[in-house]
Amino acid sequence: MTDPRLLDALGPSGPYRARKRETVTDGAGTPVAELSLTPRLFVTRALAALHRATPLPLERRLAALAEAGRVFRDDTVEGLTYAEYERTVARVSGIPLPAVRSAADEIADSAQRALAGAYGALPGGAVLDWRDPRTRTGAAVWTRRGEVLAVNAAGNHPAPHALWLEALALGYRVAIRPSRREPFTPHRLVSALRAAGFGDDHVVLLPTDHATADEVLQGADLALVYGGDDVVRKYAADPTVLVQGPGRTKILVTEGADWQTHLDMIVDSIAHHGGVKCVDATAVLVEGDPAPLARALAERLGALPSLPAEHEEAALPVQPVERARALERHLLERAQGTVAHLGGDGVVEELPGGGAVLRPAVFEAPDLKGGWHTVELPFPCVWVAPWNRADGTAALRDTLVLGVLSGDQDRDADLVDALVTEPTVANVYLGDHPTHWMDRGVPHDGYLGEFLMRTKTVIRG
Repeated sequence: MTDPRLLDALGPSGPYRARKRETVTDGAGTPVAELSLTPRLFVTRALAALHRATPLPLERRLAALAEAGRVFRDDTVEGLTYAEYERTVARVSGIPLPAVRSAADEIADSAQRALAGAYGALPGGAVLDWRDPRTRTGAAVWTRRGEVLAVNAAGNHPAPHALWLEALALGYRVAIRPSRREPFTPHRLVSALRAAGFGDDHVVLLPTDHATADEVLQGADLALVYGGDDVVRKYAADPTVLVQGPGRTKILVTEGADWQTHLDMIVDSIAHHGGVKCVDATAVLVEGDPAPLARALAERLGALPSLPAEHEEAALPVQPVERARALERHLLERAQGTVAHLGGDGVVEELPGGGAVLRPAVFEAPDLKGGWHTVELPFPCVWVAPWNRADGTAALRDTLVLGVLSGDQDRDADLVDALVTEPTVANVYLGDHPTHWMDRGVPHDGYLGEFLMRTKTVIRG
């Protein structure tokens, strides 16, 4: 057994090895790394250094981001090759290795295409610089709302780290508080950014304990925060904090839709990347009898293999046994009153080498009144429920991605109008498109630039 790897904080003056450390373990409880936890004073000074720093010129920022994407994917970073990094992330997070690979490639690609996402939010009538000739007669200039962005990062999946790269493209300095569950991705990414030309006082990695976490947010101008419903409630009224909460992604199947033709897409939407992402479907609402679709989903999802997360063919998440059993207890308690098509006897399958696979679950709910369709768990767990026209859009609100399989597009046009205009539905995918579909050129939950930037009028003569 090798000694745990030391993961230093990455401060404005370089790496920092703290006396207080957090042990990062794999699914079997074996120590993999010791993560330095920064004290309050270190955090305060780091954020002050970011405020003092001057952003790189635009062309240099974009070139450095592109180079960082190459370093992240091609080079040995902090002693880990790309393949070693991917396997380490799978081991400590329990996310299936193929999903980690896909996410890591997405991060590298996003660094090289940061302009597409960052400037997607640019208003059509705005300019980027007050020196633009159009400001002589008055023009809107797109400018930052602040200078420093704090990121309280997610630990359920590496892919969200692709998003905050857009802030660097826009000239922000960025402080990341990594998840102590999976710190390897942000550590590698920050190291790659520094190797590519961003100063140590432009992007920092500040692991902290929970008591110090708010210091990271308070020292920044704006913050991007990931978390559950408790985090959403905490920051809901704060205009300086953008919360990325539960997805509660759904698929609606209207009367007459041939769901058998689209079964591959529905299964993929539920089980993609082990069902751990906010864009993975957790509810399927059916206009009509939901039982046939529930049975078909159970048959397909039940065939997924139970393998260690580092296995080349892994498809399901792995958790420490105690955590997996806690999730199972919560699931079975919440599922009371439903019909179990898969997972009714439990979803935990312990692995010989330690840890436990979270197997898929399919429950048929009798109605929407019990709120079963709003339950989101970090593995392929889907609630199949009946929906009718009288329910309207109420049951479809608070949804990150809503897939719609229409049996009659003319008949459903008013419904789609209502869904597209519903403020709490972030994305609407019509037809055979998996709910996890994304592209850097279109928004995921709105453009990040909508939060980071504003327009102001400049006129000069």
